[in-house]
Amino acid sequence: MGNVPTTVKHCLSYEQLIQDYPWLRRWLLEEKEIVPTGVKIQLIDMLSGTGLSVIEATSFVSSKWVPQMADHTDVLGGIQRAPHVQYPVLTPNMQGFQDAVAAGATEVAVFGSASETFSKKNINCSIDESMLRFEDVINTAKERQIPVAKKLYEMGCYEISLGDTIGVGTPGSMFKMLQAVMREVPADALAVHCHDTYGQALPNILTALQMGVCVVDSAVAGLGGCPYAPGSSGNVSTEDVLYMLHGMGIETGANLAKVIEAGDFICNALCRKTNSKVARARGRTL
Repeated sequence: MGNVPTTVKHCLSYEQLIQDYPWLRRWLLEEKEIVPTGVKIQLIDMLSGTGLSVIEATSFVSSKWVPQMADHTDVLGGIQRAPHVQYPVLTPNMQGFQDAVAAGATEVAVFGSASETFSKKNINCSIDESMLRFEDVINTAKERQIPVAKKLYEMGCYEISLGDTIGVGTPGSMFKMLQAVMREVPADALAVHCHDTYGQALPNILTALQMGVCVVDSAVAGLGGCPYAPGSSGNVSTEDVLYMLHGMGIETGANLAKVIEAGDFICNALCRKTNSKVARARGRTL
């Protein structure tokens, strides 16, 4: 186990620390070729065998605007669900929520923005309008006893993931943001979602861990990005986060070698290079 820093001992043996988001909507928006449904299913099944406890399976968004996600029902129905693994799906509105429930979803997530401009570009509505949409989804989800992860703790959500989508945050700004948020929301209800555009994702995650946050969003091979922020990179790679945490003596329950294999698979399938520094250092993928 090694010497675990005192500031992160609250995360020791915390097997729900890492949440993998292999089909980030922002990344799929940038893929010109439609990713075969079978490839998506195989990747999720590979990740299910790594020991990760949370894997976002798909997004129930409009196929008109996001044709990459038109197969969401087939993907959710085609994966081999592993015991003790949660498979949340993204549901930005009531239509998406209803479709997800009909497809067998047992956990849903919604997403919002702290910027009016970004909210308009990302989900085509204002922040206030998005809150009204989410309230309907959340109330219905609670009635059906379906957990919802989103950014409004007061609505009864069990987890709020704070995202640096364009990857400009630093440990200093992460500290200030969490300090402000924690005045209203307890640390055990928070997660962080860091993109690595400026190479600050891991330092930002470490800062969050030191402040009491115990859930980290990541993406195998560092997939992701944002079409509304040119030059932004993907979400922090699951491989790199695991390498750091295991090096700190934190047990995640995940098998790093198997996660690297899953990253190899999807990168080879899409003829892309991995964004994981750990995978590159081990001489894997293209």
